[in-house]
Amino acid sequence: MQQNTTQKAFKAISGAEEPADSLSEEAQKAEAANGLRHAASLSMTKVADGLIDPKLVLSWLLTSLGAPAVYAGALVPLREGGALLPQIAMAGWVQNMKHRKWAWVIGSAGQGLCAGLIVLAALSLEGAAAGLAICGALAALALFRALCSVSYKDILGKTVGQARRGSVTGLAGSVSSVGVLVFAGLLISGILQERGAVIAAIGLAAALWGLAAALFTTLKEEPSEAKGGIKASFSVLKDNPVLWRFIIVRGLLVSTALAPPYFVILGGEDGGSLGALGALVLASAAASLISSYVWGRLSDQSSRRVLMLTGICGALAIGLAIVFAQAGLAQTVWAMPVALFALMIAYHGVRQGRSTYLVDISPADERSAYAAVANTVIGVLLLVAGVAGGGAALFGPQVVLVLFAGMALAGTVVAKGLPEAESA
Repeated sequence: MQQNTTQKAFKAISGAEEPADSLSEEAQKAEAANGLRHAASLSMTKVADGLIDPKLVLSWLLTSLGAPAVYAGALVPLREGGALLPQIAMAGWVQNMKHRKWAWVIGSAGQGLCAGLIVLAALSLEGAAAGLAICGALAALALFRALCSVSYKDILGKTVGQARRGSVTGLAGSVSSVGVLVFAGLLISGILQERGAVIAAIGLAAALWGLAAALFTTLKEEPSEAKGGIKASFSVLKDNPVLWRFIIVRGLLVSTALAPPYFVILGGEDGGSLGALGALVLASAAASLISSYVWGRLSDQSSRRVLMLTGICGALAIGLAIVFAQAGLAQTVWAMPVALFALMIAYHGVRQGRSTYLVDISPADERSAYAAVANTVIGVLLLVAGVAGGGAALFGPQVVLVLFAGMALAGTVVAKGLPEAESA
């Protein structure tokens, strides 16, 4: 009865009617239960991500602790760069593991431990000492996050069949958005203005990462053949025009991730930085709730078309923000949240499309290597684009947004030349 209920639940989520041809017979039997474990674990870690958002929660926390502004400015580069750049060094170790779920378990548990260290620092330190300790804990958290990222696509590919992976990850995005929506609403309402409540939210994030790690230990994963001596390196790019083109597309669509802070700048900060960034979290969570599962299902049909569509949507959303600014509407209550909501729909589509496409084009034994190389390149591009955006900001936020809109449209054009991964 329990197995039948599990099968029905997985079928409702993924629309799967037949066993997955891309999985072995043993993996097919465990797919339904594994798919639900993936959805539940990812939901918890995504809620945790929202509760500890460096752009919002940690920046506000450092300010309340009296830490110098330099520490708040270092949070996002530490989180993003630290989560992407080390992956190429980690991938070889992951590829040599027989059961690669343990890499993800270590990564999730490690993030929980680091979040707990942030809580301890916030309770016991102030000023520059608090800033240094929290930035250090966040840097360590980013390394554990990198381990989760470099291993996850490989694990997903081994345990969930093609043409249903996007549905599983998309569901997690939508479910987790409910929790982040509640948190954002509390931030905007002012209920979570007290430092203790924010520290408690970070403590909850630590617990969720720990629970996700515990659940993931129950994943039924067939042993992989250890590839002795194989290391992830840029050699996977040699004679691999599809991976090259995919990385270029993903790099151009990074614009959907970099643009939101400039929306906030256009909208002004009359409500205080916490309220403005709370609106950003609210827009992102609402967009994820509405769109992540839909994008996931569409990615199972054609992740290439999803990448093309999100480039267009992102450019239109950025253009809408520019129009609002030119019309003198940017300071109104509704204008920037509307534009942000549209952009976040595109952003979550990019996340679903790129993840599904990369898993589907990667050879079974090289998913970790493909993910590591792609993420390392994107980590560098994020830093370059961030610096470029900062330089362009000297001419005003609208100039930066024009640049990002052009990148999004270019991403659509380049994505058009990608082969269909789901028909392979």
